[in-house]
Amino acid sequence: MPREIVKYGSRVLRQTAAPVASVDTAVLSLIDDLFDSMHEAGGIGLAAPQIGVSQRVIVVDISSQVPAHPPMALANPQILRSSGSATAEEGCLSLPELYADVERNTWIEVEALDIRGQSVRFEATDFFARVLQHEIDHLDGTLFIDRISPLKRQLMRGALRRLKKEGRRWDDQYAGTYG
Repeated sequence: MPREIVKYGSRVLRQTAAPVASVDTAVLSLIDDLFDSMHEAGGIGLAAPQIGVSQRVIVVDISSQVPAHPPMALANPQILRSSGSATAEEGCLSLPELYADVERNTWIEVEALDIRGQSVRFEATDFFARVLQHEIDHLDGTLFIDRISPLKRQLMRGALRRLKKEGRRWDDQYAGTYG
C-alpha cells in the first residue's frame, strides 16, 4: 500500500537507519510498500526512511530509463568499493521540485541482502550506480543537498524552509511511530 513520502525537515530523514536482522515477512511487506509509494510518486528509487521507517531497506526501479534493468530491492546495502566520478542532476521525492548537479562515483561494488535474504554482491555503473548511491545515502541520513555547495544550498533557502515545515508537521503527527 502506498505511504506518504516524508518531506525534508523530518528527523527520520537525518537518522542512521537500523540494519534489518533478516528479510522476513515484515521486511517483504515494507518492500511492497516502498515499491507502491515510489511508483505512485513517479520515482526511480526510495529508501525506507522516506516513508518514515528507519530501517536499511531500499528499492530501485530504473526500467523506465534502462528497460533491460529489472526493479530491485535491497536490505542492508553497503558500498564496498567505488571509483570514477561524474556530475549529473539529481532530485528527490523528499525534496520535491528541487534539483541540483551532484558528483557521484561512476562505478561501485555493493553488498546487500536480496528479497530471499541471500547475500548478494554486484557491480553497478553510471546511472544505476548514481541511483544506488543516492538511496544508500538516505540510510545514513544524508540528502543530495548535503553534497552540493553551500552557495547552491543557499539559493534553495526559501524552498527548503517551506519543506522543513512539512517535515516537522509529519514528525508532530507521527512522533514515535517510526523505528
